[in-house]
Amino acid sequence: MRWNYRLVSAVLVLTSIIGLAFALYLEHVQGLEPCPLCIFQRIGLIGMGLIALVAFIHNPISNFFKRFYALLATLAIGWSAGVAARHVWLQHLPPDQVPSCGPGLDYLVDVLPMRAVLQQVLSGSGECAMVDWSFLGQSLPVWSLIYFSLILVICLWQLFRKYPA
Repeated sequence: MRWNYRLVSAVLVLTSIIGLAFALYLEHVQGLEPCPLCIFQRIGLIGMGLIALVAFIHNPISNFFKRFYALLATLAIGWSAGVAARHVWLQHLPPDQVPSCGPGLDYLVDVLPMRAVLQQVLSGSGECAMVDWSFLGQSLPVWSLIYFSLILVICLWQLFRKYPA
């Protein structure tokens, strides 16, 4: 089977839908409240999915546009992987080094400029260090990091692979 640009874009859209569906399942069915870092991870996944959807619909002939879409998708999912790595790091801090819990994300967005919100959220909080869900002995941020890393590899492959001239 030949993995053409459009097929890989469709796979990326599908991975975004699956990831978001699972996150919404955990939130609305299992009752897990997402922390600010979880929400930021979703933003990158949504961004990657939307970019891949545009690439799928456009199906560019030009190698420039193929690489441009792949670069944008790589940056978006790279954001999610980076935030997930930060989340994993926070969960592995000793209890006395975990930052204290701060105000909720909705409050921060209402009262602070976006740069301050980003700084506050990415510094993490006590709620981000709690392990509420695990599978095979690993927390949700670890599984998210693995998932985002696999998607990142696909995006990087899409970015750097050789396209027919």
